[in-house]
Amino acid sequence: MANASTDLDNAEAQRQLNNNNTRLAGSSGHWETEVTSSKLFECSRIKALAEERDAVQKKTFTKWVNSHLARVSCRIADLYNDLRDGYMLTRLLEVLSGEMLPRPTRGRMRIHCLENVDKALQFLKEQRVHLENVGSHDIVDGNHRLTLGLIWTVILRFQIQVIKIECDDNRETRSAKDALLLWCQMKTAGYSEVHIQNFTTCWRDGLAFNALIHRHRPDLIEFHKLIRSNATHNLQQAFNIAEQNLGLTKLLDPEDVNTENPDEKSIITYVVSYYHYFSKMKALRVEGKRVGKVLDNAIEGQKMIDRYEALASELLEWIEKTIGIISNQKFANSLTGVQQQLQAFTTYCTIEKPIKFQEKGNLEVLLFTIQSKLRANNQKPYVPHEGKLISDINKAWERLEKAEHERGVALRQELIRQEKLELLAQRFDHKTTMRQAWLNENQRLVSQDNFGYDLPAVEAAMKKHEAIEADISSYEERIGVVVELAGEMETEGYYDIRRISARKENILGQWSLLKELVVGRKARLEKNLALQKTFQDMVYMIDWMEDMQVQLLSKDFGKHLLEVDDLLQKHSLQEADITAQAERVQTLNSAALKFTTIEGYQPCDPQVICNRVNHVSTCLEELKQLAAKRRSELEESQHLWAFFQEVEESEAWIREKSSILATQTCGKDLSSVLRLLQKHKTLAGELLAHRSLLQQTMKKGKQILMEKSFGTGGIQERIMEVKGEWKRLEDQAAQRLGHLQEALHFFQFSTETDDLLAWLQDAYRLVSSEDFGHDEYSTQSLLKKHRGVCEAVDKHRMHVVTLRKHMVALPLHYRELDEVQSRMGEAEQLYTEVAEVAVLRQQWLHDALAVYLMFSEVNACEVWIDEKEQWLNKMEVPERLEDVEVIAHRFESLDQEMNSLMGRILDVNQIVQQLLDSGHPSSTEVRGCQDHLNSSIAFMDIVHLYDIVSDHLDSVLRLQNYLLECAEIKSQIQEKRKAIDATQYVGSDLGGMLALQRRLSTMEGALAVLEPKLLHLQQEAEELAISHPAKAMEVLEHFEGISVEWEELKRTLQGCEDSLMVAGRLQQFIQDLDSFLTWLVHTQTAAASDELPNALEEAERLINRHAALKEEIGRYEEDYERLQAVNELLEAEEAPLPYAALQQWLQKLDVGWNKLLEMWESRREVLVQAHIFHLFLRDVKQAEAFLNNQESALAHVELPATVETVEAAIKKHKDFTTTMELNLHRIKAVIEAGESLISQSNIYSDRIRERVDTLANRGNQNRELAQQWLERLNGQWGLQRLLQDCHELGDWVAEKMLMARDTSRDETQKLHKKWLKHQAFMAELSQNKEWLEKIERVSRVEYSTAGALHRGGGGYLPRADAQEWGRGD
Repeated sequence: MANASTDLDNAEAQRQLNNNNTRLAGSSGHWETEVTSSKLFECSRIKALAEERDAVQKKTFTKWVNSHLARVSCRIADLYNDLRDGYMLTRLLEVLSGEMLPRPTRGRMRIHCLENVDKALQFLKEQRVHLENVGSHDIVDGNHRLTLGLIWTVILRFQIQVIKIECDDNRETRSAKDALLLWCQMKTAGYSEVHIQNFTTCWRDGLAFNALIHRHRPDLIEFHKLIRSNATHNLQQAFNIAEQNLGLTKLLDPEDVNTENPDEKSIITYVVSYYHYFSKMKALRVEGKRVGKVLDNAIEGQKMIDRYEALASELLEWIEKTIGIISNQKFANSLTGVQQQLQAFTTYCTIEKPIKFQEKGNLEVLLFTIQSKLRANNQKPYVPHEGKLISDINKAWERLEKAEHERGVALRQELIRQEKLELLAQRFDHKTTMRQAWLNENQRLVSQDNFGYDLPAVEAAMKKHEAIEADISSYEERIGVVVELAGEMETEGYYDIRRISARKENILGQWSLLKELVVGRKARLEKNLALQKTFQDMVYMIDWMEDMQVQLLSKDFGKHLLEVDDLLQKHSLQEADITAQAERVQTLNSAALKFTTIEGYQPCDPQVICNRVNHVSTCLEELKQLAAKRRSELEESQHLWAFFQEVEESEAWIREKSSILATQTCGKDLSSVLRLLQKHKTLAGELLAHRSLLQQTMKKGKQILMEKSFGTGGIQERIMEVKGEWKRLEDQAAQRLGHLQEALHFFQFSTETDDLLAWLQDAYRLVSSEDFGHDEYSTQSLLKKHRGVCEAVDKHRMHVVTLRKHMVALPLHYRELDEVQSRMGEAEQLYTEVAEVAVLRQQWLHDALAVYLMFSEVNACEVWIDEKEQWLNKMEVPERLEDVEVIAHRFESLDQEMNSLMGRILDVNQIVQQLLDSGHPSSTEVRGCQDHLNSSIAFMDIVHLYDIVSDHLDSVLRLQNYLLECAEIKSQIQEKRKAIDATQYVGSDLGGMLALQRRLSTMEGALAVLEPKLLHLQQEAEELAISHPAKAMEVLEHFEGISVEWEELKRTLQGCEDSLMVAGRLQQFIQDLDSFLTWLVHTQTAAASDELPNALEEAERLINRHAALKEEIGRYEEDYERLQAVNELLEAEEAPLPYAALQQWLQKLDVGWNKLLEMWESRREVLVQAHIFHLFLRDVKQAEAFLNNQESALAHVELPATVETVEAAIKKHKDFTTTMELNLHRIKAVIEAGESLISQSNIYSDRIRERVDTLANRGNQNRELAQQWLERLNGQWGLQRLLQDCHELGDWVAEKMLMARDTSRDETQKLHKKWLKHQAFMAELSQNKEWLEKIERVSRVEYSTAGALHRGGGGYLPRADAQEWGRGD
């Protein structure tokens, strides 16, 4: 690889080195005084140029690599770093070669990177790419020069090596760089200001780039306006146009080209992209010609196809028209009319239909003829449009015959229907007479009102009315039979339907009147029954309130806190009963008062109802007042007893903490002190928490004193005692905290002092070592370790200062200890000694390192001088050109090594001077070594030998190159002359004319390239004749032969210029047409894309891209009209032109333009439907989220086990149902949107139908499941209410059993009082017996209902509750 790119890598450096050698040869006498400054300047200049060239190459190659990696969505940022792992290099080679390389190894370790790079290099070797001195470790290590060389080798192999420029006679073939240069010269031959001789300075003004673009796309650049002096503008314009209009990556910037020495590799890399792009344009023009031939053959059979489609359309139109006529199922409503229609149908089948059947056969014969003709012309078989195929015509004929069959069947069925209608009319008249008599009798019966005036009488009237309703309901089916008969006759279209409808309406009117009378009588009965039940519930409520007043008048307030809490709990239950009963009273009063405000029928006098309501409300208010008074008294008693209990608990806690503080010590070391401090911190937190509790207790006691409740004696004394004990406990805790903190500071100081002294002793042992190393490597290692020790010593300075501050902050009795003072002084003294010794050791290490470095450099310089002197003395200059080039290449590297050696000698002198200035102990030995190196004459001998051999090589190489170039140019001139003689044009077709123009244009470009070479060759011959007198005649004879051949070639070319006149005028039009057709094919491909979006964002992106495509079509519309108008201009030309070919191209252009507009509109419709579909999918996802939430909520519903939780669950379920209904409205909107899309025949109709059905089914399932759970919760609520009543009654029975079993004989109580108690107990027992009976009745009804639900599979009764029901029953 190094040999392949040597000329391009080192061209500029070689020129600089040659100049340096000349100056060295001229001033050899003054070498001792000027060698240092001149060598340093030349080295810096060469280094700057090399760095500038590498920077430009790196930027250019990076952009080139990214332009190819963009195909696989990859990119690099830094060429040297991003290729090190081998992954990007592998991807680049896969893109360029089109082959799959071995899969890269995963991992970021060096061995993985080396393996990946080896795979890429092995692939290049398989492609016969020569890689010299490049290994995988060079790329992984990021070697700049070898990385650039590798990329350049890849560019040569895959971009430049494929370039082949063939001349017209197919004899001369050039490849790689020369072929690319020749192509550029050929394309820019007609531009007077563009002379391309190389890939460096000829491109600086930017005209060459603009000329290449203008030659192929003159519409993009106005070349005549460009100025050579404005190079930056020219370059920027060419680069921008190539990037924006041609799609070529901008590999270069103007400042990279407009320099003194542009980089040749970078320019070649960029120019190659122009070559490949314009070569592709040529291939597209050839493809357009082939398309034109296909269109011509397709037009020939169009007339026969049009005739077939016209006949097929006429036949299909007659079939559809006939199907529409015979498919009409409207028949006359009489037997005669139906018979006439049957006769007309028979006429059609025997006369009209056979004629059309013959036309159908002729159409099949015509299609067979068309297909045979297309096959004979080797064209694509003709397939009629959808709906006009022979199979479509046969299907339409089958539908016609099916319609005929259906018409005949329908006529026969109509005759049978007329006979059936007469039988139905007779049956209807008989039934309507029977129904009329029954309705009159029942209307008289339900018009009577006799309900009674008490609850039993009203209930009996209600049962009688229910029997009447049952009888009427059973008769509804018979009325329905009459309606069905009338409806059937109306549906069948009976001719006397008006009479039938009148009798039906009469029957229905009397039936509706009867139902209204029944509903009105039932409403009056229900009002009477509801009022009587309300009066009965009011009586029960008054009895309960009288019993509750007796319990609330009790004077028992408790004798301790537990007893008071028990009384309050019982009172809360009583208040809950009162609240529940108050709601029941309110419900009863509201229900009763409704009967006073109703309009129309009233079941009772309103004044009687109001009196009963007022009496119940008064009793309830008195009961509430007694309950509030009882609660207030119980709460006062609770506060008093709670205060006494809290005071006792606080006193016990204070005594416990005081004993803990009195028994603890201050610890013996740091860990014990820290543990004691942690315990004390916990104790302080407990004190703080308990303080707030104690304050609250004191506040409660003062509040009790202010309220002056009963039993407040001794409260003030207890408060003062507790405050005193708390004050003593806080003082004891503060004193304990102070002692612990002082001990902590002392032990911390001791620990830090011990740690510091131990570290300083270790550091002193390190800095006092006498080991300074025995060579350069060992000394550098010791110096690196010593720097780390010095940094650690500097960091510990703050530790010493901090330790001194810590000692000063210690308490006095700790600070005055002798141990503390002595250890502090010891630490400070030891730190000072360590710092001083560390400074001395660092200086000694630096001096030793400088001496070892100087000795190493001096030895290396002397070895190199000896090797090169031996090589130059043995060298012999050959005569063959190949051998001379090899020797010259080796001399290039020798000059660089000499410059490098001079720099190393200067570095040695600088190091020696520094050692002498610093007074190094080995100064004498160092000075002697320096004098020995500077006084050596071997280097002067090498310079002298180098100049002599270099001059001889240049002379021989120049002469050999001249002779070789003369032979090549003479051969080229002879071949060009033969090619011009063979170039002739006969005829007027466009292909021949364009071929002639291309050949002569190529020839002119080649001659323009050869002319500067001849001038240069003449100058070279004169100089060589002067410098080589012995070979002057041989040199001049070669040039004279070339001059004769050149003049003959120009005379031959002049005779062919007339043939180019017509081709020149046609060139602009052909280029425009070719460019437009290329764009048209590309745009048709984009518009014909069948890509469908998979998401809403992608749909919007495709629509926007399609709209941008429309804008692009609009911009090209002006170019289309301009091309169509060119035809008139071409007709005005006098020269023979290929009008037929041009007309064909313009016709193809017109067809392609119209087809593009149709394809764009069709594609737009598909994208709009896809966008609407994805909007629908977004709404579907939201609806599915609602349904998922509903299903999740319904799946986690559980049946509660108490009345309160059941009521809360019912309320929560109703809220959930409300929310679900709102969501179902949204889901319904989504379903309606989906149905709308289906009705509009959306392309995704099947998927939309599936989603819509799924949403509808899931919504219905959730609604049904929610309703089932609501019914189960309602049943559970009734069950829990019953169980609660049972438990309350059981508690009451247990309580009364204790009272009944009390047989004590307390003489203090009077027998009369006991007897009164017993009487009250018996009255309460009698009253609660009704409560028990009510529970039993309810339990039977609920149990039967629950059992039915349980047996029916919808039961909600758990096992334990079912057992309770069994025991209750």
